[in-house]
Amino acid sequence: MADEPIAELGNKTPLQAAATPSIDLLAKKGVSGMLGTVPEGFAPGSEIANLTVLGYDVAKVFEGRGSLEAASMGIDIEPGEMAMRCNLICIENGKIKNHSAGHISNEEAYQLVDFLQKELGGEDINFFPGVSYRHLLKMKGGNKHLSCTPPHDVPGTPFADVMIGASAQEGEETARRLNELTLKSQQLLANHPVNLKRVAEGKDPANSIWLWSPGYKPEMKTLMESYGIQSGAVISAVDLIKGIGRYAGLQSIDVEGATGLHDTNYEGKTRAALDALKEKDFVFLHIEASDEAGHEGNYTLKTKTIEYLDSRCVKTILEETATWDEPVTIALLPDHPTPCRIKTHTNAPVPFIILKPGQAPDEVMCYDEFSAEKGGYGWIQGGDFMKELFL
Repeated sequence: MADEPIAELGNKTPLQAAATPSIDLLAKKGVSGMLGTVPEGFAPGSEIANLTVLGYDVAKVFEGRGSLEAASMGIDIEPGEMAMRCNLICIENGKIKNHSAGHISNEEAYQLVDFLQKELGGEDINFFPGVSYRHLLKMKGGNKHLSCTPPHDVPGTPFADVMIGASAQEGEETARRLNELTLKSQQLLANHPVNLKRVAEGKDPANSIWLWSPGYKPEMKTLMESYGIQSGAVISAVDLIKGIGRYAGLQSIDVEGATGLHDTNYEGKTRAALDALKEKDFVFLHIEASDEAGHEGNYTLKTKTIEYLDSRCVKTILEETATWDEPVTIALLPDHPTPCRIKTHTNAPVPFIILKPGQAPDEVMCYDEFSAEKGGYGWIQGGDFMKELFL
């Protein structure tokens, strides 16, 4: 939800423009700061930022986004296999129109991924359906030394200019094979009934796959091993976050109506988080809506998603946990900024709040990208956030 000042919002960020009385109350009672979530040398992807937020050294544990999403989907990555994220995207006039095929529905996506598996999969390549536009490809014998471009980073770019390259000689054959798959998918998907129907309805077709973030099975300690907690849960509509959670030793809790968009079930996710916290030491509640609005460049919608977070999530958590006998620590933060101006992620630090029982508050009275700079935690990096949370 972090952003930049936007002229149409009176040079305020969506966080500053949104009505957030509950989040601001959290800031008044807690201690704020700024957190660097993207280590030098890494792109500001959600996989990097969320691993960092949870205290992991990404240089040691990161093996690509696909391998994390495979864990969420219950798909094992065997020795000699490489996993990759497989988006369904929309290409128009040879350019990437969007990274999500107009946020295609699960039902439509399943039909297309099943079709691609029948036409292109079965030997060294296999496709697995995920959620909306987010899917998985596994390749036997694939080499991860590839140069890949996330599709949400390059809307409006000719797709041919950003296809997969090899970052080392040993990746050249894998790059050739994957680019061949992408071009074949465009031929196959162009006239699929799902896409013909979407076009007739004025929707963007899912007329290409886009493969990125390759890797093997990661080696990660659980949060229990790292921080001495006994149990934990993750609640998210996003396979990537569920996968990180599972490698981190967290139970993944599904919530009906959780979409990853502005229409997600805020109340259901909040209730699931509160119920889980009565039984477990730690709950990671992830809400994707503001990020997706940022990718669309829709500052009005992004502001609204922040207000939904405040009134339909944070308010309930503050009110209910205040009645509990057992003290509760609450932290709130984005994983990375997604400025509406550029419609993609940046590596700028993010504002955070930590509210601990018995901790004296700092002087910050509201929550946004600038107020948090004056917070008591100051500027911290990476794994220091989890250390502060659990100390």
